[in-house]
Amino acid sequence: MNIHFIGIGGIGVSALAHYELSRGNTVSGSDLTESEITKALREKGAMIQIGEGKVPEDTERVVFSPAVQADHEERQEASKRQIPQMSYPEALGELTKTHYTVAISGTHGKSTTTAMIGILLTKAGLDPTVIVGTKLKEFGNTNCRVGKGQIQGKSFGTAQDLRPLLVIEADEYAESFLHYYPDVIVLTSLEADHLDYYKTFENVTRAFTEYLSHLDSAGIIVANGDDANIRTLVEKKERVHFTSLSQKEAETLKRILKIPGAHNVSNALAALETARILGVPDEISTHTLSEYTGSWRRFEVFALKDYTLVSDYGHHPTEVQVTVEAAREKWPEKKLWLVFQPHQYDRTWRFFDDFARILSGLPVHKLLLAPIYDVAGRENTEAKAAVSSEKLLHAIQQRSPKAEEARAFSTLEETEMYVREHIQGGEIVIIMGAGNIYSVACSLIDRSSQE
Repeated sequence: MNIHFIGIGGIGVSALAHYELSRGNTVSGSDLTESEITKALREKGAMIQIGEGKVPEDTERVVFSPAVQADHEERQEASKRQIPQMSYPEALGELTKTHYTVAISGTHGKSTTTAMIGILLTKAGLDPTVIVGTKLKEFGNTNCRVGKGQIQGKSFGTAQDLRPLLVIEADEYAESFLHYYPDVIVLTSLEADHLDYYKTFENVTRAFTEYLSHLDSAGIIVANGDDANIRTLVEKKERVHFTSLSQKEAETLKRILKIPGAHNVSNALAALETARILGVPDEISTHTLSEYTGSWRRFEVFALKDYTLVSDYGHHPTEVQVTVEAAREKWPEKKLWLVFQPHQYDRTWRFFDDFARILSGLPVHKLLLAPIYDVAGRENTEAKAAVSSEKLLHAIQQRSPKAEEARAFSTLEETEMYVREHIQGGEIVIIMGAGNIYSVACSLIDRSSQE
């Protein structure tokens, strides 16, 4: 089959493109910018255009990123030619209907937990197909692994025919996960986010409730029992396996994990319990988890010439807090810098007080705020007029006794220049955000390697 992907550089869409390439399908696509992801797909045989391109003549299906609207030139062209179109969640949802699917969901921790489960099941010989929202060196530095493993869905005395085993990261944004029909749902955490779409936390929980209803009578839930919102969500559900930092395995995992932080112990507990459900011995699970060193932009550590750089995707107030706390736990005596790019005006506006409270109380020596990342198609005029990194800095300075150590910048170039000119040596510099702040991390790494 010839499949054309619009927005092929996205972390989800690209994984599906890798999957289709591995199955021998012809893949083409387009994206607004060139990236590591598009280059990797090209190397595997995908034909990719940068900017709005043309849908190839022999295209039999179009898959588009949820961010791509109906008036996009390529979608309009596909409509005129009557080529079937599916969003990425719809296309992935079709796979969940034919596979034994383990879906990892939650406000935080999805990518790390999916990575842990995918790698663990691979090492255990279950040979899963894995689609995850980050790149893993264990999967050839891609976000997709295609396996041939099959599993008989046995749960509490019921049985199903053998089906291919699939592990996916199930995103809640714009109710994407409502297209999925898993056999096992892993719930990592639950709090307000994506309020540009959901508006209220009640709507978030309503979507998660509907998502859980997609489990059939044999479906299993692995739930983080330390999260009060998750406990409320699943309180009337059957076949719930709770995990908690209070269980004895937590101390073992804390001791053996190479990635720091209580939140990662919680992620590992979810992976361990999921493996148990699928019949993997604990010895294999704990050994595999002890070897896990993280993934792309998830507390990714680089030892540079004069300092240590940590690249992280975190962009929610809670993610910022737990990541910095994990860094402080790992390097208790080091000077710690946080270079943070708020992601989306709308999120910054809705969580402004939370950001100011958390950022003002972090155990860092320097706090550098890059300009807010503008998410095309997801902003509103009120938010863009109400907030900026400078206004967030002012709110932090009103709360923090270390106001002289916090700064805001109007460009990424200025942000990077400050780091380069003021680094003294030995610091831990966390570059954090889901936007183009990643380019600063890449530039600093490149410059260090050239010196």
